[in-house]
Amino acid sequence: MPSTPGPNALPRTGSARTVPKFASIGSPYFGILLAFMAVVLILSNIGASKGVAIGPIITDGGFFLFPLAYILGDVISEVYGFKVARKAIITTFALSVFASLCYWIIIALPGFDDEFGSTKQSALEGALGPVPQIVLASLLAFLAGQTINSWILVKMKARTGEKSLWARIMSSSVAGEFVDTLIFCSIAASVIGINDFAGFVNYVVVGFVYKTLVEFLFVPVTSLVIGYIKKREPSYTA
Repeated sequence: MPSTPGPNALPRTGSARTVPKFASIGSPYFGILLAFMAVVLILSNIGASKGVAIGPIITDGGFFLFPLAYILGDVISEVYGFKVARKAIITTFALSVFASLCYWIIIALPGFDDEFGSTKQSALEGALGPVPQIVLASLLAFLAGQTINSWILVKMKARTGEKSLWARIMSSSVAGEFVDTLIFCSIAASVIGINDFAGFVNYVVVGFVYKTLVEFLFVPVTSLVIGYIKKREPSYTA
């Protein structure tokens, strides 16, 4: 009597596709990743309101934080799948929009009319005033970039199964980061004071190369985190 193939067996046809394994979101790990992702994005949006010039390099104050959001997106996509990653993206941006509304209310509230109060008000307006436009740029860019990043990673996992994790992370990162950087820089450049074409090109190229390189350098760490969570997620190891 022929044996019945297991749920993770490869199909007997010529197709290389497998059924990718994903965990459910019942454990605490997803909540921790989602909270970390939201905090990183909110802080990145605040930092992005400041233009930064390091020699000939033009970037913004959120440059060292934002790649972490994509690394967390890779972890969520690999462990929990595209649908859960999409929910994480939407939730993260809902929280980011909420933070932006809070900044607007804080700035609009009447403050003390002495010198200290006026100085404080000007500082808040200068630091947090541009953030709503930065949030719009980040919303459109991250929504598009992360969706592409997650979709490519999950599609590749359907072909390779648990193998070639590094290739999934790197390939999806290149596509996602390019779309993200182009959209974000197009909207945010004027907010941080970049008004000429040469400066804009510098901003886009530096942002894309930097964020992609950071993700590439962190592939070993990302892989270790993914492996750690996979082993401890009951619904993934079951």
